[in-house]
Amino acid sequence: MDIKIAPSILSADFCNLERDLERISNADMVHVDVMDHHFVPNLTIGEPVVKRICEVTDLPVDVHLMIDDPDRWAPGYAERGAHSVTFHMGATHAPVRLARQLHDMGCEAWFAVRPAEPVEPIFDILEEFDTILIMTVEPGFGGQKFLANQMGKVRRLRDEITRRGLDTNIQVDGGVSPKTAATVAQAGANILVAGSAVYGAANPAKAINEIRDTAAAAYRD
Repeated sequence: MDIKIAPSILSADFCNLERDLERISNADMVHVDVMDHHFVPNLTIGEPVVKRICEVTDLPVDVHLMIDDPDRWAPGYAERGAHSVTFHMGATHAPVRLARQLHDMGCEAWFAVRPAEPVEPIFDILEEFDTILIMTVEPGFGGQKFLANQMGKVRRLRDEITRRGLDTNIQVDGGVSPKTAATVAQAGANILVAGSAVYGAANPAKAINEIRDTAAAAYRD
């Protein structure tokens, strides 16, 4: 699988968001965190802003819902142009039904696992999802320290995907940087979300290339 880099606009300048989207034009997708101040203790953006992001960028828009009741709200983001919608294990009531609904709308369905949650319960429904997101920080805020102890979870998931001959992607979100990219890729992740490591760099495009090249050299299939 090719390594893909998804910069998180949580670390961008929200007053200059279109400019900051242009600064990551060499990325593979743009990661948009939607938080509701309930599922996580932070509040970000909603459907109108996501709609405009989809309109002004040529990159696929990866919407990460850190919200309660994604069963109700996720389809709205698909309608507004999201390439993929991620929802959390601890928030959805009917993950398979929601995944199939998103697929019927032409949108990819991605499933997220927080650090304290095991990945094994997903194994029975892996076929329903295009990507599994393993959180390597607690969801809610950018700039947190990378949790290396989540790599065992990534490896077990990659082994299961390989054993069953699936083409499911593994995304990792949290603390990804040029220093941690090799560790993440060696464990088996092929989509890397990076926020502060990209937007905190003097040259975001150069930082994207560095993370991608480091991960590609270390990737474990």
